[in-house]
Amino acid sequence: MSNPDHQSPINPLPPVVVALFLVIIGIEVIFTLGARGIIGGQEAIGWRLAALQKYAFVGEIFDWMLIEGQWPFEHVMRTATYLFVHGNFTHAAFASVLLLALGKMVGEVFSALATLTVFLLSGMFGAVIFALILDSPAPLIGAYPGVYGLLGAFTFLLWTRLGQLGENQARAFTLIGFLVGIQLLFGLIFGGNASWVADVAGFACGFLMSFFLVPGGWARIRSYMRRD
Repeated sequence: MSNPDHQSPINPLPPVVVALFLVIIGIEVIFTLGARGIIGGQEAIGWRLAALQKYAFVGEIFDWMLIEGQWPFEHVMRTATYLFVHGNFTHAAFASVLLLALGKMVGEVFSALATLTVFLLSGMFGAVIFALILDSPAPLIGAYPGVYGLLGAFTFLLWTRLGQLGENQARAFTLIGFLVGIQLLFGLIFGGNASWVADVAGFACGFLMSFFLVPGGWARIRSYMRRD
């Protein structure tokens, strides 16, 4: 019989975060093993490229749908599927580490459905803003806009906490400022596309959605509206 006084000091990760992590890493492991010829034979070498062609978000395709007013599912789904396809193992690994860290902090406060909603809708919003603002031929791939949505939700929790303590709430935005600054610096030094636009949009979406998705959020908003 287990002793309640000797429980593990490590809190388990929220199941929805574990599920997202396993999907992202599972896909990346398959691509990596296929590229090395360990599984799938010769055809496996092209699995990643085939996935990028089918599931990456392409701004030019979105522009075409917007102009023509046609929204085929095979292209609309790209606004979400690109989150699960990465350029290489390192790309996926960094995204997964951030997902676990931020997902744990958000998932311990938000419901599983709310956590998943923040990740997916932030990623979708980031893709749309990426297409609307930029005229980039480069495809958008990777979980980062969704992860930045979780960062937005975490920032909201920190922002709320600082407000309750009567401290400077602007401090809550230190991390996003640091990360965006690093991205811009790396872009200037090593080159790269403007995917940070999708990341920042994802962050903003996650932060704003948190007003509604945080436990008790709807009740507080209704109460505020009634007072007005």
